[in-house]
Amino acid sequence: MPCAEPAAEQTGHDQPGPAGLDRVEAWFTGRGWSIFDFQRRAWQAYLAGESGLIHAPTGTGKSLAALFGPLLEWLAGPCTATPPLRVLWVTPLRALAADTEANLRQPIDDLGLPWTVERRTGDTGSAVRVRQRKRLPSVLVTTPESLSLLLSYADHDRLFADLRAMVVDEWHELLGGKRGVQLELCLARLRSLRPTLRTWGLSATLANLERARDVLLGPGQPGRLVTGAIPERTDIESLRPAEMARFPWAGHLGTSLVAPVIEALKVADTTLLFTNTRSQAELWHQAILRARPDWLEQVALHHGSLDRGLRDEVETRLRAGSLRCVVATSSLDLGVDFSPVDQVLQIGSPKGVARLLQRAGRAGHQPGATSRVLCVPTHAFELVEIAAARRMAEAGRIEGREPLIAPLDVLAQHVVTRALGGGVSAAALKAEITATHAYAGLGDHEWDWVLAFVTRGGRALGAYPQYHRVQEEQGWLSVPDRHIAARHRMSVGTISSDAAMQVRFQRGGRLGHVEERFIARLKPGDVFLFGGRLLELVRVRELTAYVRAARRSKRDVPRWAGGRLAISGTLADAIRDLLDEARQGRFEAPEMQALQPLLAVQQRWSALPAADELLVEHVTSREGRHWFVYPFAGRLAHEGLSALAAWRIARAHPASFRFSVNDYGFELVTRSAINLTAADLQAALSPSNLLDDLDQCLNAAELSRRAFRDIARVAGLVFSGYPGQHKSTRQLQASSGLIFDVLREYDADNLLLDQARREVMARELEVTRLRGSLEAAAAQRIRLVRCERLTPMAFPLWAERVASQVSTESWRDRVARMVETLETEADA
Repeated sequence: MPCAEPAAEQTGHDQPGPAGLDRVEAWFTGRGWSIFDFQRRAWQAYLAGESGLIHAPTGTGKSLAALFGPLLEWLAGPCTATPPLRVLWVTPLRALAADTEANLRQPIDDLGLPWTVERRTGDTGSAVRVRQRKRLPSVLVTTPESLSLLLSYADHDRLFADLRAMVVDEWHELLGGKRGVQLELCLARLRSLRPTLRTWGLSATLANLERARDVLLGPGQPGRLVTGAIPERTDIESLRPAEMARFPWAGHLGTSLVAPVIEALKVADTTLLFTNTRSQAELWHQAILRARPDWLEQVALHHGSLDRGLRDEVETRLRAGSLRCVVATSSLDLGVDFSPVDQVLQIGSPKGVARLLQRAGRAGHQPGATSRVLCVPTHAFELVEIAAARRMAEAGRIEGREPLIAPLDVLAQHVVTRALGGGVSAAALKAEITATHAYAGLGDHEWDWVLAFVTRGGRALGAYPQYHRVQEEQGWLSVPDRHIAARHRMSVGTISSDAAMQVRFQRGGRLGHVEERFIARLKPGDVFLFGGRLLELVRVRELTAYVRAARRSKRDVPRWAGGRLAISGTLADAIRDLLDEARQGRFEAPEMQALQPLLAVQQRWSALPAADELLVEHVTSREGRHWFVYPFAGRLAHEGLSALAAWRIARAHPASFRFSVNDYGFELVTRSAINLTAADLQAALSPSNLLDDLDQCLNAAELSRRAFRDIARVAGLVFSGYPGQHKSTRQLQASSGLIFDVLREYDADNLLLDQARREVMARELEVTRLRGSLEAAAAQRIRLVRCERLTPMAFPLWAERVASQVSTESWRDRVARMVETLETEADA
């Protein structure tokens, strides 16, 4: 029989009865835990009808702080039957859903509550999904995409009729991206169905907490910020080479530090060894096993391109404590509680303070434990970045996340979803949408454009019936076409990536997937490293690469998109401070002390940048004239800055430039006999007329064309294909490119074209950071130093460019010869 509604639902001020709280306290005591003050405050706020954000260190019980509010509410009420959906728990990764489900079920089962806990993601079987369409469990763990799909059904109001609590796990991972915007729209719909719905976000590594809370709850909505004040110590240490090269280049240390890494692995029972890219993970996994083949059964590999079954097996063994080391990427950054892990290693620069702390928290993942991370540099200057990360972490300065504002491709997709979910009034839908942070400022022009786009395809596509997805009659929006409905449900979501090809053994067995463009450049017989194995490509059929175990050792390593990480602004500021202190003769951090010989040569041959200076080095060589500029704005911003500076200089001094970039600066090189003054450089780095000049110097139309592919998919202009018949990246790019050209020719004011341009500027070039760098340069004194040879800071940029050039000579041999020459001159 249905239970009577407890009074708390109407008043919002129910407090747990003593028996309920006693049972909860007894459960904590039975596990040897104490209830933290922030957990009690979160429960009280929930029971008082409040929403908010819980921010506490990793492993201190944020999930329990969010879960026990609804459980205490239940324990205080008269109900005894199994309730329908009361708690909706959103996780950013479907890979975390199984662990989250198990962690939530544990206290529910221990307390003997008649609640059910299930998950619904892209991995959920069809039989379970059909059953859940009739009745959802008491607690549902899901993703933004699966939640949006549930809202596309006509009876979704029935499914969510008893929903009390919405919990968004790892909110910082969604904030700032289109998936976060998608979730904002879903939340707005749920709040319109359940005005008393309480929403709680969870986060461990975030700076702008009030902003994050306000985005989650929507404009003008009050909310509580509950912070865990439990002190958690994070020890950030570095592995420093015995001999420090004075002329390093990116990745030159490679896996040469594997011997001391092996020693570090020996002293811990279980270690997570994080890399920044999947390619690097493959190489380090192989290097460790080459050094210690007796560890074959104790060292595992984990990254997002491996088959889900292989990753599940690794996680199970990790949880059981049967692995000495797991080499992983960000696939193990979040959420999963592996308490046996007692050490974390970070290969390469952490690139950001929050990223490093998130990974460090994977060790000692329990209340009161100390997290320790050992950083292994792949470049001498990465020691500066490690010291900078430690300084910022100790000062409590971590990066914030800025929310996206009004991406119209996401809005168009949501309008179709809502029209499909039983139909909706256009006026009511707009009111619902503008209750989100992302679309609070949505104007009539943008709204009318979106309606015209989903109903008639806009100005240019009106003649094509497939773009008439939504029917509007007297202000009522619906989707009557079953085929359009089916295609839309298969396309829901905002995750975009290069098409992936499955990797399978010729005789069966799936290993995972690699990006199509990597396989496209291989021919049968070529050998590559994947999943910790050497594989020989046998053949490619449709979107599957068939392989067999390789007998030759010479191999390639797949390169995946998304590997171009740039240092954060917070980290860059600390790096500049450390270099300025070195300029003044202060070397406090052990990493800076190890770099003294390198920095001494830099000062002797050129200078170390002062805080109020923009250092520019000029070198003449057989290649021509080089200018090395050091804004410390990160590699993405430097890509735009280098192209902008070269284009502006060429207008005044006709010349052809080549350039290279890294996180610290960029190089311009030309064979033309031109001499630049500080005034020339100041003009080239002016913030004036920035966007127009970037448009002209970067072929922004072509960059926008590539960005438009993802926008077109999200907005529903292109269809990725039915299950088992997915289109290739080339096919999608061709389809979206054709639509891009049509729109540019016949509908130049199409708002999706403008969005593509803005996304290129924001994502590909970090234009906000680029502009800030130019504004800083305008206020700084340009220090132009004419150098006789490459300096330690210039050398990595030169090596980066040499590596990108096609030459019959091995670039490594050429770089090695240059190192030998410079080392000799440094000793002179």
